[in-house]
Amino acid sequence: MAKKPKKEVKKESFEKGDDSKLFAFLAILLSILGFVIALVAKRNNKYVMFYAKQSLVLFIAGIAAEVLITLLTLSIVGIILVPVVWIIYAVLWIMALIYSLSGEEKETPWIGKYARIVKL
Repeated sequence: MAKKPKKEVKKESFEKGDDSKLFAFLAILLSILGFVIALVAKRNNKYVMFYAKQSLVLFIAGIAAEVLITLLTLSIVGIILVPVVWIIYAVLWIMALIYSLSGEEKETPWIGKYARIVKL
């Protein structure tokens, strides 16, 4: 069985006074508002935009989760699945927050591959 190649994790070098980690963190923390702030303030910063795009995709996933939950609550199965959907969303959001402070461009599971498609 062939081994899967590891995804490249790009390590960024930060200088004293560089606020890239802060803007990346805010982009994730503040969701769509954070994305807009990062887009306006740090559009040319590759690290910040990497996480801003993930924030945008996470926001869209949240909307999709809300639609799914609305449809599921109409059934008994939905009552069981609603907490599961929100727990998965919360875990992905927390992972993205932690990754944004790492100084490395780490893709959030299920979200990162779609964020790479976004071209800004």
